[in-house]
Amino acid sequence: MAKSKSKINKAGYIFVLPYIIYFGVFTAFPLIFSFLLIFHRWDIISPMTWVGFENFVRLLKDLLFFKSIGNTIIFLIIHIPLQIIIALLLAEFLNQKIRFRGFFRASYFMPVVVSGVVITILWQQLYAQDTGVLNSLLAKIGLMKLPWVTSTKLSMPSIAIMATWKNVGLYIVLFLVGLQSIPKYMYEAADIEGASHWKKFIHITLPMLNPTMILVVILSTIGGFSLFIEPYIMTDGGPMNSTLSAMLYIYRQAFSFYHMGYAATLGFFFALVVFTVVLIQKKVIEKDVAY
Repeated sequence: MAKSKSKINKAGYIFVLPYIIYFGVFTAFPLIFSFLLIFHRWDIISPMTWVGFENFVRLLKDLLFFKSIGNTIIFLIIHIPLQIIIALLLAEFLNQKIRFRGFFRASYFMPVVVSGVVITILWQQLYAQDTGVLNSLLAKIGLMKLPWVTSTKLSMPSIAIMATWKNVGLYIVLFLVGLQSIPKYMYEAADIEGASHWKKFIHITLPMLNPTMILVVILSTIGGFSLFIEPYIMTDGGPMNSTLSAMLYIYRQAFSFYHMGYAATLGFFFALVVFTVVLIQKKVIEKDVAY
C-alpha cells in the first residue's frame, strides 16, 4: 500500500515538473534578479555595481517618470469609461434576437486577436494629417483637419479611442456572458408591471451586471496601465512627451539608455502604483455594490 502511494506521489511530481521549471525560469528568476537590480547600476556590458538606495533617490527626483504616470492616468480616465459604455451598449444590442448575430459577434471580437502593431499602423494611416481618412472626411464636409497625433491635447485621446476600438470586443463578450446569466423571469415580471426598456435596463440589467462590471473595470485598468505599443509606434511618446506612457519610459531606460538597475526600480514602483490603484478601485466598486 505504501509503495503504491509512493508511486502516485512520484507520478504527481513528474506531471507538475514542467510547470515548476517554467515558473522558475520565466517568473521566479526574473523577479528575484529584478529585485537585486534595484540596488545596482548595470548597463549589461559592465559588471553590476552596488549603489544601495541611489536608484530610489533618482526616482523621486525624476519628474519625467511622474509625468509618464500622469499621461497613463489621463489615458485611463478617457479609455475606461468609453470602453465600458461602448462594450455594454453593443453587448445589449448583440444580446437581442437579430439577423446575423453570430457574424456581428465575431466581427466585434476580431480586433482583439489581431496584432497590436498591425492595429496601430492601421490607425496611424487613419490619423495622418494630410492623407488620413478621418481628415479627408472632415475636409469633404467643410470642416477643418485635426492634428490627431501631432497635438499635445488630442494625441492621448486619439490613442485612447484606438485602444478602445481594439479591446472592446473582449469586454463585449464578458458583458454578453453577464447579460445571459440574468434570469428571464425578472424581465417578464417587469413587463407585467409595464416597465419600459430603459427602466428594465436601469433597475434590472445594471444591478445584475455588477460582478461583471467589477471584472471589466479591473481588467481595463490593468490593461490600460500596460499601455506601450500604441504610443511607441504611433507617436514615440510625443509630441512633447504628451503620450509618453510609464511602460514606454521604463522601456527606454532599460533598452535605449541601458540603465537596467534604474529601470528595475521604476518597474517595481510602477507595479506598486498599479496594485494600489486596483485595490482602491475594487474597494470603492464593492462598497457601491453593497450599498
